[in-house]
Amino acid sequence: MVGVASLLLCAGAVEGQHAGHATASTQLGPGSGAAEAYTETISGTTVGIEMVPVPAGRVKAAAGGQEVAVGPFWIARTELLWDAYDVWVFGMDQGGQIATGKGEDAVSRPSKPYLLPGQSFGHAGRPALAMTFHGAEQFARWLSEKTGKKYRLPTEAEWEHACRAGAADPMGAALTDAAWFWDNSDEKTHAPGSRKANGFGVADMLGNVAEWVAGVDGEPVVKGGSYLEEAKDLSCGARLKQTVAWNATDPQLPKSRWWLPDAPFVGFRLLREP
Repeated sequence: MVGVASLLLCAGAVEGQHAGHATASTQLGPGSGAAEAYTETISGTTVGIEMVPVPAGRVKAAAGGQEVAVGPFWIARTELLWDAYDVWVFGMDQGGQIATGKGEDAVSRPSKPYLLPGQSFGHAGRPALAMTFHGAEQFARWLSEKTGKKYRLPTEAEWEHACRAGAADPMGAALTDAAWFWDNSDEKTHAPGSRKANGFGVADMLGNVAEWVAGVDGEPVVKGGSYLEEAKDLSCGARLKQTVAWNATDPQLPKSRWWLPDAPFVGFRLLREP
């Protein structure tokens, strides 16, 4: 059984991060007993990622139409913060020694962005954004290697199961309580966890930043909508595929495989397998 730990952030606590947080307990593998929420603290730093258990279930993904079994698993309580993504990008767990073009780190860490996407939104305590699907995948791979646990991006069906938490999509006042979107976002991201969590204790599945997942057709998609979407476009089934507009201003040829400078509305959250 994984113990409960407190979230540690090098930049301090995120405002309102436990708003509406419901505790959850589930079985995560034979003989594992009741699994609990825990925090994965990145070694060499005080940065942590809160993970909550999601029970097994069956879900009919909006894009696929076929009901499938998913879970159990742990999923991040919120979208990944810059606090954690910076550790990987800038080598903060290694005293700032980042990739030099040689060795394993050259393929496992991204280049520095020319201009930090979404910098006007704030940084510490805000969701990391504008990374490619490849960048999000490689962060999960790096964290898995660092911790010895199996972290990855959710599948579309897993993400929708964690989003719905056995209930219908929130609408009206319930949506305003649960999500940052066009009506209340001021066209910017907000501190993850500052809206009401769902029945699994997972926050910000709708709005704030749309989240990378492995789509039911095998192609990467982003789910849930973002701070730019109107209420009618926010749902657990909402999905978008990347377009050329997402990195139109990238001056590199070929385009960066790490960053999407014109998509400051895309982020991700981690899933951990039992």
